[in-house]
Amino acid sequence: MAGDDLRSVVKGRVWRPDDDGFDAARKAWNLAVDQPVAAVVEAADAEDVAALVRYARRSGSTVTAQASGHDASGDVEGAILLRTGRLDGVRVRASERVARVGAGVNWGRVLSEAGPHGLIGLAGSSPVVNVAGYTLGGGLSWFGRKYGWAADSVRAFDIVDADGDQRRVTETSDPELFWGLRGGGGDFALVTSLEFDLYSAPRVYGGRVIWPDAHGGEVFELFREITKGAPPELAVWFSRFAFPGAPPMVALDMTYLGDPGEGAELVRRLDGIDGVISDNRGLVAVADLGDIAGESTAPTAGLIRAELLTRLDEGLVTEPIDPLISIQLRHLGGALAEPASGASGPLAEPYLLQMTGVGPDPNLAHATRTRQRHLAERFAAVITGRKPYTLLTRDESAANAFPEPTLTRLRALKRSRDPHNTCRANHPVLNQ
Repeated sequence: MAGDDLRSVVKGRVWRPDDDGFDAARKAWNLAVDQPVAAVVEAADAEDVAALVRYARRSGSTVTAQASGHDASGDVEGAILLRTGRLDGVRVRASERVARVGAGVNWGRVLSEAGPHGLIGLAGSSPVVNVAGYTLGGGLSWFGRKYGWAADSVRAFDIVDADGDQRRVTETSDPELFWGLRGGGGDFALVTSLEFDLYSAPRVYGGRVIWPDAHGGEVFELFREITKGAPPELAVWFSRFAFPGAPPMVALDMTYLGDPGEGAELVRRLDGIDGVISDNRGLVAVADLGDIAGESTAPTAGLIRAELLTRLDEGLVTEPIDPLISIQLRHLGGALAEPASGASGPLAEPYLLQMTGVGPDPNLAHATRTRQRHLAERFAAVITGRKPYTLLTRDESAANAFPEPTLTRLRALKRSRDPHNTCRANHPVLNQ
């Protein structure tokens, strides 16, 4: 059984299935995903990661790395789950506009340390999402319209390769692996730290405005108008909410990377819609960006499905969403639509639809997936079928994320760098 002699291999903690705490150690952040792993290892440092890979190579095991497991697929039966939470170093080199972070660091810490220097990293909407996993999957940021995928801002990865050797990977040292790691997932090596660009953000405007659902049509039309001519510095997201025990609501979330007065003027037309329940727009500290969307920072049983849209459809504001708790439309475009230097590639679709439900019991999970499937069929005319790799669900694969030429290149990289499948991503590029 994997793990029988792991305690003699690594300095960090090891859990086997018969150990107290094993079930807690193997849990993903998304509690709807079961992880039937053979053992769990909490690495003490990068040397532990290298030792674990060498062990896995000798024993014919597979290692899958997680700090938290936000995007866990559950496709890990028999694998060794590597927890990277103790690889938690953060260093901001403000004069160079560069951050170096360990594989266990979340975005909240990066923003808290970069913000006082007037700098931001390309974080997403949640402060508790892991930087490494998010970036390996591409990384869709509040500021992606201005600066593109988070993965394309990476300068270097520190990795343990499939032979158990520690290496630093850059565009010049290993261009093919560097390309694959920037958006192609963690299928090729285990990342122990990464170094990426930070960007000037002396001031950020943003916040959320919420209305009763009765104003949904007005809010949706204004969302359409604002996003048609939005500069790349402005990101606006439209959401419908149906929380249990609460009346249905609609909201607009936004950030503007620049002068708060300019940002307020770009969305001034929001003031013309009556019935506001709450409005917290204003100057936002970089460290507080994770508060805008109000996402849970505690583990939940989430069922999420994402689709990329060619255009908006009015039915998105009228179609019933129950038993989902939300649907969200994110405006993309800008730099995300331009050629990318990593495996993520250009994102031509201008909008992302994200449908979210909770599934703590089988009946609710079934109803949630049924509604998600119905909505996908209802709006099939504007759905392209491609999914961002970072938002793939447990039932989807890398083939749903990448065009065929990119997938072929990623598969060739996997075969050449990890022919024994020692490393395993949440969504492997090869069919196992």
